[in-house]
Amino acid sequence: MQEHEQLAQLQRMRRVATGLLVLMTLVFVLAQLYQGRYPALGFVHAFAEAAMIGALADWFAVSALFRRPFGLPIPHTAIIPRNKDRIGASIAGFLEHNFITHEVIDAELRGIDFTGVAARWLAVADNRRALARQVVAGMPALLRMIDDEDVGRFMQERAAGALKDIRFAPLLGELLSVLIAGGRHRQLFDRILQVAAHGLEQNRAYIRQKIHEKSPRWIPRSVDERFFVRLLEEVHNVLAEMNDEDSEWRLRFQQALEEWVDRLRSSPEVEERMRAFVDETLAHPLLQQYLGQVWQDVRQRMLRDAEAENSKAAALIDRGLQALGAALQQDAAVRAKLNAWIAAFATEAIVAQRHVIADLVRRVIEQWDAQTVSRKFELYVGKDLQYIRINGTLVGGVVGLLLHVVTLVM
Repeated sequence: MQEHEQLAQLQRMRRVATGLLVLMTLVFVLAQLYQGRYPALGFVHAFAEAAMIGALADWFAVSALFRRPFGLPIPHTAIIPRNKDRIGASIAGFLEHNFITHEVIDAELRGIDFTGVAARWLAVADNRRALARQVVAGMPALLRMIDDEDVGRFMQERAAGALKDIRFAPLLGELLSVLIAGGRHRQLFDRILQVAAHGLEQNRAYIRQKIHEKSPRWIPRSVDERFFVRLLEEVHNVLAEMNDEDSEWRLRFQQALEEWVDRLRSSPEVEERMRAFVDETLAHPLLQQYLGQVWQDVRQRMLRDAEAENSKAAALIDRGLQALGAALQQDAAVRAKLNAWIAAFATEAIVAQRHVIADLVRRVIEQWDAQTVSRKFELYVGKDLQYIRINGTLVGGVVGLLLHVVTLVM
């Protein structure tokens, strides 16, 4: 469709330029015939003569770019067809070093609101449902591939190899440091106290029975009861004291966590123990058997759900996409960070492959035949080149007229 429009524009401008040449030729002939009777036509004759010469010269120059004028083997004509490979290499190099650069790509991508577009797209329910169904539709093939013995062995080996490169202790240390920095350890401490208090209340009868069983027979039960009541009161008092925001217990808990984080980050012994624990756990036959059974059960459930009309997985993905889109629309800071990350990642990826892109342009042009290259170039720039012919006709005519005037004056 685009080539048809370009061809129509080229033909229209070519007719205008050629028509102007024909017009100047007719004017020149008429002026030549009647100049003796009407001397003033000398000015018209000079204008038309120079315009005709300029039009012919520019027609030859423009035509010589794409073909041999009149099919004659004139030197330095059909420039584009004869030099298509060199032109392709030049275009590829020009693109690589002037367009596919870090500065240009980064400047272009920084202005695109990738996450905003995604959020608005996800706000449309039909879009979310279609995407969710597409994801669920691909699940059976993926699940069957994972169930294949060779693929399963390959993935197991890759996973084991990946785990070997992970240092668990420093990783756990970093996670804990993030929790401490965000004050989440206080919530953990509060939760521990809540669990302890709840445990005491739920097991009052058990504690009372244990105190009675461990107490000497000669001690009256009333004494055991008072001891039990006093013990629980003191424990609750300690828990209440620990629950205070400024309690020493909280400070000790934080100090213990920070010391543990330091050990996790720097202690080879801790890392070795954690590595041994992880390896032993993963290699245990019971764990392998249990995970295999769990996987088979999960796999069958997911396959049935993927084929169901009202897929729970699709609904879950839909809700997740909806929540993601809403969160992106509401949080401008997150959108800005994600946009910056996407732009930086895309810029690095594109620039890193710019030689591949340039080489693709070069190879495509090399594969085209000479006529195809000439036709494509002419479609893109031929319309503008016809203006050169028009301007050459008019400028030539004006110059010829001026020279005629100068000749008369002299």
